Amino acid sequence: MLIMPVDPTPVLQYINGFRFSKVMFAAVELGVFDSLEQQKRSAEDLAIELQCDPAAVSRLLNGLVGMELLSRDGEQYKNTGLASELLTSTSPNRMTGYIKFSNDVSWKLWSHFENAIREGSHRWKDAYGWDQPIFSSFFADDAAMREFLMGMHGYGVISSPKVVRAVDLSQFNHLVDLGGATGHLPMAACEAYESLTATVFDLPGVIPLTKEIVAQSSVSDRIDVVAGDFFDDELPQADLMSLGRILHDWSDEKIDRLLSKIYDRLPEGGGLLLAEILIQDDRGGPDWGQMQDLNMLVCTEGRERTLAEYEAILRRAGFREVTGQVTGAPVDAVLAIK
Repeated sequence: MLIMPVDPTPVLQYINGFRFSKVMFAAVELGVFDSLEQQKRSAEDLAIELQCDPAAVSRLLNGLVGMELLSRDGEQYKNTGLASELLTSTSPNRMTGYIKFSNDVSWKLWSHFENAIREGSHRWKDAYGWDQPIFSSFFADDAAMREFLMGMHGYGVISSPKVVRAVDLSQFNHLVDLGGATGHLPMAACEAYESLTATVFDLPGVIPLTKEIVAQSSVSDRIDVVAGDFFDDELPQADLMSLGRILHDWSDEKIDRLLSKIYDRLPEGGGLLLAEILIQDDRGGPDWGQMQDLNMLVCTEGRERTLAEYEAILRRAGFREVTGQVTGAPVDAVLAIK
């Protein structure tokens, strides 16, 4: 009798991993979740609406039921709560923009993953023939930028409330969130700390969406929005600044330049809050952090870091006290004091 010497489950799961991703990506792209958010439909009716093959749509919908993104009642399919919240284009907490970015951009970059390992660098040139950073190329389209930012907003809604409570920010009066996008972190911070005011600082093209989202917040009267480039423009004055999922995008040279600029702008005793994934000291996990580290290799100039690595670059910039906390959310918290 042939006996399997090891449990093959992990390998089988990894083989299937990209299939699960692509099924969800395709369903978002085809408009499956948007259609089913309006009303329950049969596979045949949905196929007519989406102009797709009925048999193939039926197979797709059943796969999504297995993934717990749809439920089925007889021949009728509808969204689960998870799909309604994160996978429909009308949800304020949607992640569809990041999913479309993953499908349209990251998927092609990852097809050159072996070359990223061989050469130790991103694959912009391989996939698209681009020499400039991927973000400037992708965001040439305002609509694509808006949807990507709303996708990141979905991440922020999950993470920012935990980040701002993971470290004590009660000593600070005014927060400036650099590259703050939709303002999810300042909104969470102002909700957590009643005496705090905040400014969202981001590129001019981002600002209309920022104002739209902030205006819907219960703390909008304590948050203002300012346009600018944190590399090139003067930073607003504050005793606390924050960078959410920013440093992991950039090279050490650009990080040193930005942190030096922030340090010079802060008063003595001022703070810098980082919202980033903290890789374990032995680099043994968490697994989503390891995968994001490889994603940074393929897609950007950056990487994910351990707390000790963040402490080293922050102290190099002049910060004297650095603490970090794992949040259990998609990103963790690091607080540095000048």
